[in-house]
Amino acid sequence: MSAVTFRPSGRYDPGLYEPGPNEPGPNEPGPNEPGPNEPGPNEPGPNEPGPTRRVWQAQEAASPRGMDRLRWAFSDVRVLTWRTLTRIATTPEQLLNVTVLPLVFVLLFSYVFNRAIVLPGHGNYRDYLIAGIFAVNMGGTAQGAAIGLAVDLSTGLIDRFRSLPMSRATVIVGRTLADLVTTLVAATVTVVSGLAVGWRIHAGLVGLLLALVLALLFAYSAAWAGACVGILARGPESAQAVGLTVIVPLSLTSNAFISTSSLPAGLRDIANWNPVSVLASACRQLLGNPDPAAAIHSWPMQHPELASALWSLTLLAVLAPLAVWLYVRRTRR
Repeated sequence: MSAVTFRPSGRYDPGLYEPGPNEPGPNEPGPNEPGPNEPGPNEPGPNEPGPTRRVWQAQEAASPRGMDRLRWAFSDVRVLTWRTLTRIATTPEQLLNVTVLPLVFVLLFSYVFNRAIVLPGHGNYRDYLIAGIFAVNMGGTAQGAAIGLAVDLSTGLIDRFRSLPMSRATVIVGRTLADLVTTLVAATVTVVSGLAVGWRIHAGLVGLLLALVLALLFAYSAAWAGACVGILARGPESAQAVGLTVIVPLSLTSNAFISTSSLPAGLRDIANWNPVSVLASACRQLLGNPDPAAAIHSWPMQHPELASALWSLTLLAVLAPLAVWLYVRRTRR
């Protein structure tokens, strides 16, 4: 039994407490208390991670890695592509440039300019024309991407995307893939209307598939060019104006509608290296249609399939990283 000393006033004096033989002293831990160098019941041991370390490990375990990150990126792209396509149901006039415009081009040049334009060698102009309109429609993908991305930026939709845990590149990829799908509509309208006015394919299935692959590859690279324009533009009207300023001269200074053999020397060289001319010549040769440009001594006209693939891949390699960089810089403002 320990002795407890009281002051004369009768109050307990903790300084005069004397522990018994089996009781801890004033500076010693009790039987159920940790020592000075021992962790408490809620404290980590010397070889255990602290609370900050445990939180960091939990966050690291929860963060996506490897295939999970790739899977989420594909899922984001799919959702954003579908979101862009479903908007067409509410604003069907977006399909005018991929349905009515190709039809107008086919009918206008087939019946109005058919006898006014004479090809070298007097080939069938309608067989010559459709591949050119096909190439022009693929280049027109740029304007759709530019306007669509400019609309999303101006309406504040991109600001809402920034608050989501998603890669910023997926926004542009979803936009360009949606425009590629709508370009397939333009290609279908061009082929069907061309067959209706007398155009024919004089090649096998392999040539048709190769022409389609080259066309879609060029269309996708053009969509990334349009994405750059849409990010830099201050609004949809500016994006549309810039798109027309580029697409119209690019289409008219090509062999899409006329043969470049009658052009002046300097302009002819520009037209022969024009990516629209290269794609049109590649499609004509793959589909067995007349191609007077094959007689021109210019490397793109002598090897249009290879030149078209190189044009598209080079544009993709340059414009895709540029568009992502411009998008990141624009959304940080």
